[in-house]
Amino acid sequence: MKLTKFGHACVRIEDGDRRLVIDPGGLTDPAVLDGVRAVLVTHEHFDHFSEAALRAAAAAEPGLRIWTDTAVAKQLEGLGHQVITVGEGSAFTAEGFDVQVHGTWHAVIHDDIPRVTNIGFLVDGAVFHPGDALTVPGTPVDTLLLPVHGPWSATGQLIDYVRDVAPDRVYAIHDGALNDIGLAMVAGFLGGTGPGAGSTYGRLTPGESAELPSR
Repeated sequence: MKLTKFGHACVRIEDGDRRLVIDPGGLTDPAVLDGVRAVLVTHEHFDHFSEAALRAAAAAEPGLRIWTDTAVAKQLEGLGHQVITVGEGSAFTAEGFDVQVHGTWHAVIHDDIPRVTNIGFLVDGAVFHPGDALTVPGTPVDTLLLPVHGPWSATGQLIDYVRDVAPDRVYAIHDGALNDIGLAMVAGFLGGTGPGAGSTYGRLTPGESAELPSR
């Protein structure tokens, strides 16, 4: 499979002529959706979900299908069969990819801030995108897409999370608010100079791709 990062929390996964996009939000160029027929959205926050971009993409491509949680599906009302609501324990096929859903809630930001729902997607039993949560899927993961920065996480939590999931490799996502210093600090703790998370750590710049080994 080929993994391409498209800014902040959005990635595209390809295998031959199969393609799907996860979390094309307001910090991502809507062009990532051009010609795509499968989109997965973890939750309703603007950096993961753009209603305008998805409505435009759905109008341009009648074959587009969007799998997401109830809250996002409600905001996409009117798109009919193009939107499929899923939740914890759901399993489906999107453009030939087998997808399992893990998780229910967004990580706690603060007790005074209401939590929203959040689901993570395990693609082909290999690549896990948790959205804004540190969900442990309870099944082997080859590649973990790790949200390395947010108002709800600390680096120590991320180290323990990677240890719990125990993937072969980690790629950083959710890093759009970090400058070069912040990115270097995170890489230092999660990479070879940190306390050790047991997985290879890397970061793709927007538009950069990585080939993932076959299972």
